Amino acid sequence: MSIPLDTLIDYEENIYEITCVAIKEAIILSNPGCGGQEIEENNGKIVSEVLRRALNGEIHFEAPDLL
Repeated sequence: MSIPLDTLIDYEENIYEITCVAIKEAIILSNPGCGGQEIEENNGKIVSEVLRRALNGEIHFEAPDLL
């Protein structure tokens, strides 16, 4: 699986926010026993899978209130 470029290009929300979410989720999945090994065993890449999930709304997150 490769990075979903078409979906990423067409994404109209906050790209910085979705990137931060994907980075944090990829770090979590990279830890032993957190699911990243299964993704790689199925010929997937952790970052590509996380981006796909984030762009499809499968990863739910809330932006913190900064004010």
